[in-house]
Amino acid sequence: MSDPSSINGGSIVAMAGKDCVAIACDMRLGMQALTVSNDFPKIFQYNNSFIGLTGLGTDVTTLSEVFRYKVNMYNLREERDIEPETFANLVSTTLYEKRFGPYFVGPVVAGINSKSGKPYICGFDLIGCINFAKDFVVGGTSSHQLFGMCESLWEPDLEPEDLFETISQALMNAQDRDALSGWGGIVYVITKDKIVKRLLKTRQD
Repeated sequence: MSDPSSINGGSIVAMAGKDCVAIACDMRLGMQALTVSNDFPKIFQYNNSFIGLTGLGTDVTTLSEVFRYKVNMYNLREERDIEPETFANLVSTTLYEKRFGPYFVGPVVAGINSKSGKPYICGFDLIGCINFAKDFVVGGTSSHQLFGMCESLWEPDLEPEDLFETISQALMNAQDRDALSGWGGIVYVITKDKIVKRLLKTRQD
């Protein structure tokens, strides 16, 4: 049996800049080599926190709703928006709860702390172990290609527009070398006072 988290394909990448953060994903939903849809976004927003979910498509959809429910409950109970660091711990505990029958996903969290204004990014394995990073985090079937592109292109203290260009080039060039991801992309660039969402047009083959 093939790895369940690679059946539907998909790629995700998050990058930190100077008081800004970006997260990007591809749009493909596949059944191994067969493309089912080119309109399957994998990034979900919860207040000022974003999560990118790659892996098994059914688990992506299920988990996005689980996190929406848990974040809404947190907001009601605490009477404030959830911060990215707290949200990352919520993701970690949710995944660890199911460690004996895990969700086949590779989450990536990105956001800006509303008090300090500092960028926050991290990744997880499928049972919730947090991988903290100060530069970039990647996930999905083209993660090897994304690592190479990000190491080549990323620089410290990128401004929002430069960060958008860097993450877009990294995503597009990596998914060109991966048959299981591609078909366009979505990029979110997050600063303390605004969120910019852009669609990328890429090769459709």
